[in-house]
Amino acid sequence: MSDPEATAQELQALAQELQMVRSQVQAISSQISEISMTLESLDSQNPSRPVYRAVGNLLLEVDDRDALRAELEDSRTAFVEHSSILEERESNLVSQYEELVKSFESR
Repeated sequence: MSDPEATAQELQALAQELQMVRSQVQAISSQISEISMTLESLDSQNPSRPVYRAVGNLLLEVDDRDALRAELEDSRTAFVEHSSILEERESNLVSQYEELVKSFESR
C-alpha cells in the first residue's frame, strides 16, 4: 500500500472515531440535561405530595427524597466527568485530524 493510501485510511479512521465520540458527547449531554430537569422538578415538588421513580415497568413511591437527590447528583457528576474526558478526546482527535490533513495536502 502506498503512503497516500495509508494516510487516507488514517483520515477515514480518525473521522469515524471523531463522529463516534461526538455522538457520545451528545448523548451524555442529553442525560445531564435530563437529570438536571429531574432535580429541578424534585425541588419544586410540594414535599407533602408523593414522588415516584420508574423501576423497570413499575412506578414506585420514593420514601427518601434526600437519598434520591443524592443519587441523582452523583449520577450527574459522573456524567459531567465522563463528558469532560470525551470532550478532551474529541479535541485531541480534531488536532490529529487537522495535522494529518495538512501532511496529506502538502504532498
